Amino acid sequence: MLIRSKAPLRLGLAGGGTDIAAYYNLFGGFVLNATIDMYAHCTIEPSNNGKIIFNAADLDTSEEYEASPSLPRSEALCLHTGIYNRIIADFCKNKPLSFKMTTYSDAPAGSGLGSSSTMVVAILKAFTEWLNLPLGEYDIASLAYKIEREDLNLAGGKQDQYAATFGGFNFMEFDKNEKVIVNPLRLKRWIRNELEASLILYYTGLSRESANIIKNQIENTKQHNTKSMENMHELKRQAVIMKEALLKGDFSAFSDCLLKGWQAKKNTAQAISSNFLDDLYQYALDAGAKSAKISGAGGGGFMMIYCDPCDKIKVLNALKKKEGRAQTTSFTETGTQSWTIYNT
Repeated sequence: MLIRSKAPLRLGLAGGGTDIAAYYNLFGGFVLNATIDMYAHCTIEPSNNGKIIFNAADLDTSEEYEASPSLPRSEALCLHTGIYNRIIADFCKNKPLSFKMTTYSDAPAGSGLGSSSTMVVAILKAFTEWLNLPLGEYDIASLAYKIEREDLNLAGGKQDQYAATFGGFNFMEFDKNEKVIVNPLRLKRWIRNELEASLILYYTGLSRESANIIKNQIENTKQHNTKSMENMHELKRQAVIMKEALLKGDFSAFSDCLLKGWQAKKNTAQAISSNFLDDLYQYALDAGAKSAKISGAGGGGFMMIYCDPCDKIKVLNALKKKEGRAQTTSFTETGTQSWTIYNT
């Protein structure tokens, strides 16, 4: 028997950063994001040999343990061991499991597409399928967040877990009392088609450690840094404006939000941009793009570039002269999924 799962990666369109607890616990946060056709994948193969094997195929890393109610924290695969420990403690009455788990992501670590949190969701979904756990969408997203932020003490926001679990275009509200509301956007098909036709993803080749940027944002929020706080408020405001623009199909307003959001984002913490990224941004605009932003915390990863569909090939050809990788993308409507194969 094999249990498989996948969860979609996401593009942060607007409001990213206001999903950090230090901010939304004071002011509440708004985030607009959309999932794309790139995934985190997980396969579990149950066994009876008393072993636990984690194989992160994309990282070329494998670790083996004796089946135990609690595993030591792995430096290379802390997500895997952290999820296992929580599953055993919460749902298995501390009875160990024996299995081989293989995981991989369609995007590199530090991509800005929420790859780490999406992997957590994919692994949780596989366990939910295997053990028939009573976990709905909000439950999986909330548990993924707790494992990353509380159990493993990894710095980060709250949007990625919910995006990967629910899928589609979502306007998310993060309240002071830890309540999360996921509002699916019912975009007309022509609006989705136009947005897909207008977007380019460009992998900058820079893999960045988002935790350091987020820690800087948290510190600025705690210290009530005026410049940082004003720009965080602007990010939140732009999320509302972009939501309305998308629902109406107002792409001029969408592009304007992308520009203003990126400018605000750069002013919330150090290391979000750099001379390299600023030059690349200007290069894309000079090649015919209308606007762009770095997806995720910033500092590297994927740049999301918006252009007129008629100029897309021109922009793509210009980007091919750079050292990074340009690609098109499609949006997904479905969040995390799982299935079981019995004839193996």
